[in-house]
Amino acid sequence: MAPPEVLAAAANWTNLTRWERAELGRRLRREGWTYSEIMEVLPVVKGTLSGWCQKIRLTEDQIDAIKARRPPGIRTGIPVDTNRKRRIEVEEIRRAARDSALQLLHDSFFVAGCVLYWGEGDKSSKRLSIVNSDSRALTFFIEWVRTYHDPGPEFVLALHLHEGNNDEDAKSWWREALELPDARFHKTFIKPAGTGHRKNHLAQGVCRVMLRRSGNAWHRTMAWIDVITKELKPSARVS
Repeated sequence: MAPPEVLAAAANWTNLTRWERAELGRRLRREGWTYSEIMEVLPVVKGTLSGWCQKIRLTEDQIDAIKARRPPGIRTGIPVDTNRKRRIEVEEIRRAARDSALQLLHDSFFVAGCVLYWGEGDKSSKRLSIVNSDSRALTFFIEWVRTYHDPGPEFVLALHLHEGNNDEDAKSWWREALELPDARFHKTFIKPAGTGHRKNHLAQGVCRVMLRRSGNAWHRTMAWIDVITKELKPSARVS
């Protein structure tokens, strides 16, 4: 049985904000409810509910309780850990990366690349990519990837331009500057005029360099950064 306050909120569903609706769904999921059970109380479709609760993991006791509520042989609503194999793989990638980073702490190129990525790289999408307006920084990143991740990487570029910039000219400029003559580009983002305070619009814009199929490289890089931040912080260097 849902708590009275949850039932009261569900009765007032149309007046709730999106966050309040999501939080109701997450609350019941954290308490061990199946999606089907939650949908009997809250007027929400499974796809939306799954999005709200994707980061919530049920405990073994909660899963056992769901099994006990199901007739014998019926597995509907019982969570299946479909990502277990990948999690184990990622844990091994990160463990090996931490070990290798300890051996590379005196390699200035390695450390500089990690610090560059720590400051400028994508740290949320699990995709190795970096954005900058300085071609030297991006060239450094490209060579760093070739040295420590993959000697034959495939990069994809994306531009962020201001209205009035020439898209094709900018693409040609970046291909030459980064020495990637055959590089493909994702769709260019054009920032409309009058939406920002910056006056010195760069003719070639800002470029994002993305390594294709880079999930493992991203996890490896995050582990390297963890090691560097711990081993090279000032207190760690005091003798």
